[in-house]
Amino acid sequence: MTDLVEFAREKGVKYFMISYTDLFGAQRAKLAPAQAIADMQENGAGFAGFATWLDLTPAHPDMLGMPDANSVIQLPWKKEVAWVASNCVMSGNGPLEQAPRNVLGKLVAEAAGMGLEVKTGVEPEFFLLTPDGKAISDSSDTAVKPCYDQQAILRRYDVIAEISDYMLELGWEPYQSDHEDANGQFEMNWKYDNAMATADKHSFFKFMTRAVAEKHGLRATFMPKPIMGMTGNGCHAHISVWTRDGRNAFSDDSKDLSLSDEGRHFLGGIMKHASALALPCCPTVNSYKRINAPRTSSGATWAPNSVTWTGNNRTHMVRVPGPGRFELRLPDGAVNPYLLQAVIIAAGLSGLKSKADPGRRWDIDMYADGHTVTDAPKLPLNLLDAIRAFDEDTELKGALGDAFSAALIKMKTQEWNAYTAHLTQWERDTTLDI
Repeated sequence: MTDLVEFAREKGVKYFMISYTDLFGAQRAKLAPAQAIADMQENGAGFAGFATWLDLTPAHPDMLGMPDANSVIQLPWKKEVAWVASNCVMSGNGPLEQAPRNVLGKLVAEAAGMGLEVKTGVEPEFFLLTPDGKAISDSSDTAVKPCYDQQAILRRYDVIAEISDYMLELGWEPYQSDHEDANGQFEMNWKYDNAMATADKHSFFKFMTRAVAEKHGLRATFMPKPIMGMTGNGCHAHISVWTRDGRNAFSDDSKDLSLSDEGRHFLGGIMKHASALALPCCPTVNSYKRINAPRTSSGATWAPNSVTWTGNNRTHMVRVPGPGRFELRLPDGAVNPYLLQAVIIAAGLSGLKSKADPGRRWDIDMYADGHTVTDAPKLPLNLLDAIRAFDEDTELKGALGDAFSAALIKMKTQEWNAYTAHLTQWERDTTLDI
């Protein structure tokens, strides 16, 4: 384990951001001077858990953020500060079971007990907006099909290149950045890693992207559907599983799509639990404006609405683009980085244990011919449907942990109720005079 005191001495770090991510994906932190980090590493940083999105009350004791020194990252744009992910522990009561990073850690350990390591890569999409968040920041970015627009990405070179430079400096091995399918939308990719490392990097990436955008007078958002009529922000996950001896357990050239029996069973678990996965993968009211959207201005949503899988075809929930991996296209930009990895592992291990069959492979254009598929479940239409689907999946809830699952259902139900209590302008416009 990295000694944070020594890390600070070697790197010239003056302050540490001891960070955790709550149930709603909000990133929380305390700033601790380097002179105090030895105590923090041993005893944790104290938080009032109720003050964040966790199912706690003001009467609960302190929640302690225990820094995981292996995750420490020196901020490339502010060298005197380092970020470190922490695991949440309740004072005198052990790990907080509902804390997302703890949920992931438990499932990583379960996979390791089966001799397996889940490795993933994520593809986060984001918009660069004006500071008030109301408009695309680049008024010249107006193409009907803006994907890969080289002029548009060059106009935002200062932001994209700075983020990419930082990833190179951190050793993440970024390999491409592009303008995505909506005006003002971008995607950045870096090399896959084990599930916990990917989750930590994903969490830091969102923080870094927002910080760099603010530095340039812009606002970065990962909101699933910030602009109606345009393609929403996805966060596709590429998944593979490896054995202790370094073998890709998903790869078998003798099988269809070079996907091994183990890979098919893991995929079968994803398909079996897909409806329940919608809640952690698409966790907001706004999420369901992405996965159940009409055709966008570019011609396609690039988002699924049915539980189907295929080969190298982007119109389905899962695609198998090549040997040794598959891509889950369900998650959106609002997904909690730790819960994304946790539910992938939970569903996948369920499939391995039961030797689940992923069902029929569909090789059609779901956007044009999806209506012909009558025997595949539809994804939830809204957040309430997603909550109910998750609540009905007792196996997945148990795999994630009963305490976590109960907290997620309770907090998300409160969020839905708050949304339904909100009176919109659309309601006024359409029903005020009825």
